[in-house]
Amino acid sequence: MPSGRKIIDVPTNCSERDGDGRSAWVRHQPGARHPRKSRLRTSPAAGLKQLVLLAIAACIYSGLGLWAQTSDSPADDTNWSRTDTSESQSSNVNPTRTSESHTQSGNRTLDNRSIERRGSDGNFEPYQDIEKETVRVNATTVRTTTHTYGRDADGAKTLVQVTEEERHTFPEGGSSTVRTTSDPDADGRLQVVQREIEETKKVSKDVEETKTTVMLPGGNGDLAPALKTQERREQGANNTIESQKTTLLPDGNGNWQVGETKRTTIRQEGKDRNIDESMSRSDLDGKLGEISRTITREANGAPGEKSKTVETYSVDLPGTPRDGSLHAVQLTTTTERTNSTGRQTTEQQVERPDPGNQDSGLRVTTVTIGTVGSGASDAHGTRTIQARDANDNLGVVSVDTTAQTGDSHAVQVQVAPSKKPK
Repeated sequence: MPSGRKIIDVPTNCSERDGDGRSAWVRHQPGARHPRKSRLRTSPAAGLKQLVLLAIAACIYSGLGLWAQTSDSPADDTNWSRTDTSESQSSNVNPTRTSESHTQSGNRTLDNRSIERRGSDGNFEPYQDIEKETVRVNATTVRTTTHTYGRDADGAKTLVQVTEEERHTFPEGGSSTVRTTSDPDADGRLQVVQREIEETKKVSKDVEETKTTVMLPGGNGDLAPALKTQERREQGANNTIESQKTTLLPDGNGNWQVGETKRTTIRQEGKDRNIDESMSRSDLDGKLGEISRTITREANGAPGEKSKTVETYSVDLPGTPRDGSLHAVQLTTTTERTNSTGRQTTEQQVERPDPGNQDSGLRVTTVTIGTVGSGASDAHGTRTIQARDANDNLGVVSVDTTAQTGDSHAVQVQVAPSKKPK
């Protein structure tokens, strides 16, 4: 290990994301290099394969969003603050405690997220911190900076990643966004490891296009295009939206080849909505073939009741070789009820087939039940997760509790120290 290099201990599972919702690519074990940096040292052929995986892999956290109902601040408030604290207890995972604070003052918003884990002495100790600052520069420009911190071998807070984003909106519609990600090197100096350039424009009244270019350091260290996406969205008749997103990858000869396409159709029927998504991917011969399909149905029932079903089909069935056909791999059903006092109850069931037995059909594998009760200035909630054990019984594997404090109505928040009177 180079002299002076610090080992950073931070979470790396899919449920822990940076302030923009993306996975936090961070060091996770002694001697391990940053995943992005590791990719840059591969051969062109191997790098292309890894880039494909980077482009098409999705790390999805299947949470219920139980706390969203209490997190919105009134739109007419200029200054407000709120703090949420949640604690997770699991049978096979070290307990964690998460605290999130949200503060707004004028054109500046601060979002801080701190994660603690239980140490060897039984007490909670700092684990990861994410600090996000959003500044509205003017009517058309918003600048966001996110700092991610971990802990070194001595437990000291250490910077592991910085993401800077600047977004401009245009009067005629559309926008441009530049997002830059930097990591500190062995000497603590920030080095750009990725830049993402996104441009959205209105082609016509009902058509919008977005083009994105992801740039990574090449062999000489200079940034070069490594991935491109092109997305076209069109408003159709009968409240229908059609979109197609194409991912392009370099072939090593200076040309761009289609690696993946995603087609989405959204139909609004009164208060209900149906979403049909189909994913196709190129094989070794460059031929596109459908590999997955997701059908989502959102419905509103009686007052205070909502339901959502998500059917997922894939050519990959756990424990079974491909046969060229799509198979049902997951069915998720979520029901949400809110009573007259504002108390919200959410229940989610996930059904999957038995691995290796494609004829077994779907059966319930996990059940998540959450409740949130809101008050004038605080809210408390719980979330319990059940899963099948070795005896095929549903048992509790995790219990989360959360508490929100602070008044989301207008408050005076002093973000910067005030000047001393002369």
